[in-house]
Formats: sequence, C-alpha cells, structure tokens
Amino acid sequence: MHNGVMHSNASGTELVVVLEHLVTLIRQVSTAGGLSTAASSALNRLGRDGPHRLTELAHAQGVSQPGMTQLVTRMEREGLVRRTANSDDRRAVLVEATDAGLDLVRRRRAERADALQHLLDRLDPQDQAAIAAALPALARLVEARASD
Repeated sequence: MHNGVMHSNASGTELVVVLEHLVTLIRQVSTAGGLSTAASSALNRLGRDGPHRLTELAHAQGVSQPGMTQLVTRMEREGLVRRTANSDDRRAVLVEATDAGLDLVRRRRAERADALQHLLDRLDPQDQAAIAAALPALARLVEARASD
C-alpha cells in the first residue's frame, strides 16, 4: 500500500489492514441497541443463518459455551433472542432471533450503510467504481471461506 492506495497486486496483509480499519469504522457507527461487539456478531449470525444450537453458536463465534450462555441470557432478557426446543433432539436447545432482534439487526445495518454511503459519496467516481467492481470478488472470497 502506498499513500493509502492499494495496488492491483495487493497482498493479504494490505487487504487485512484496510479491512481492519473498515471493521473498526463499522463498529463505531453501529450504535442502535447499545450492543457489545459479541452480541452484535451473534445476533447478526442468527439473523443471517437462522436458529443455532447454543454449542454451534459458541463455536461459530469463537467463544466458550459458558460465555455464549451468558451472552444469550442477556440478549434473551432484552427480548432479542429466544430459546426453543429442537424438534429433532428434545435435549438440545435452539437459539433464534426474535422479531425485535431482527429489527435491531436491520437498524444497525442501515446505520452502517448510511455511514459508508456518506464516505463513498466523498470519493471520486473512479474509486467508487473500483469498490463496486471489487464487491463480487470479495463476496466470493467470503463464500469460499464459508464452504471450507
């Protein structure tokens, strides 16, 4: 990276640096609901992927099962998630986002989209076009990781 501009032969390290800054920015502008990063991430996953067993959610989020249990309990008290019985295995409990939780995910996404759009609008048309052109490749990068 030179002068903050990524070259066409960008390395993984350059991409990580830019994405880390972007993630920080996104976290800073997502204030609806006053969620922690862990709560926001778990709620986003439930909204995107649907109900999860508590153990699966903990594993997917990279936290301990006791830590996820505490987080789910807090989010349940706030009306953002609910626990339901798993119809396939009555011993297992599923965690799912409530309508209020899904609404909060949508509001936080709108906050992030508005903030990013404001920044994009300040870029010149060539940079805007370059970012738009990169989106399909970035989506494929995420999909490739998800299928591993």
